[in-house]
Amino acid sequence: MKSKMIKIYEQGPVNVLKIEESEVNALSQDEVLIEHSYVGLNFIDINQRNGTYPLKTLPSIMGMEGSGIIVETGPNVTKFKVGDKVTHCMNLGSYSQFMKLNQNRVIKLNQEVDLKIAAASTLQGLTAQYLVNESFKLEQHHTALIHAAAGGVGQILCQWAKNIGAKVIGTISTKEKEDIAKQNGCDYTINYLKEDFVKKTLEFTSNNGVDVIYDSVGKDTFLKGISCLAPKGRIVSFGVSSGPIEPININKLRSFSGSVVTGGLNTHIKDSDVMQKNADIFFKMITNKDIKINIDKIYFIDDIQEAQSMLEKRLSKGSIVLKF
Repeated sequence: MKSKMIKIYEQGPVNVLKIEESEVNALSQDEVLIEHSYVGLNFIDINQRNGTYPLKTLPSIMGMEGSGIIVETGPNVTKFKVGDKVTHCMNLGSYSQFMKLNQNRVIKLNQEVDLKIAAASTLQGLTAQYLVNESFKLEQHHTALIHAAAGGVGQILCQWAKNIGAKVIGTISTKEKEDIAKQNGCDYTINYLKEDFVKKTLEFTSNNGVDVIYDSVGKDTFLKGISCLAPKGRIVSFGVSSGPIEPININKLRSFSGSVVTGGLNTHIKDSDVMQKNADIFFKMITNKDIKINIDKIYFIDDIQEAQSMLEKRLSKGSIVLKF
């Protein structure tokens, strides 16, 4: 059996992405073989391709998220059977038609969950889950500033925050993205290309500041964000789409008991049972219509360079999904 895949031999611009075919090796005892229906596109893919996040080995098959059907199981597999609908994330190599994974790295889906929606939202939804529940326990009385509010994680995060009952301020870059952010629950929006987000945030909060900042942007926003934190406020850094964060003087936080937390999804889904439980909570919110997933565009896997360019230039207005 051969599998189409997207591979890189060196890190760099989009033209390092190569389309290839390769034989699928036999399963080990604890592995399942997934035939992907859809693959999610995330900013971590851009960072791994361009070198912001170094890869341990090259060449590498790219991609960190996908959904599909189990087509084969190893002899020791107990959690899945052939025909099960599944999704997964944070497993390098998802830009492949067929993918082998240890059963503990795979999430079972209920029949009512659309595979397209799962591929568009598993990584982003599980990220939002730990951001609002573990990095900072967001509650009804809190005010949150969410950067890139119209992005994939941002849209889910805004909806989740509003579902909790928190007040939400979102940063965006265009009028179109402002409309998206407001549709997803933002009480206030700030166009960071035209307005000083620190000044506007303080204005919206009567100079009290925000309880938490969810920052996936990094270099352009992180240090400035300290100035709009409330007493005991926290910045949660979970991405660096604008580049690595410069060194911080911790004394800037001490005067108002501020704090910084970094986030990485892998550390929150290491336990297979916890990962499945968190995914069940998230997808239940989708089926209950508490959270809506906005898929901006679906590309064929052959158009991977165009798809990554769209995401890298921040032209997307929601999730981007690849299909085989």
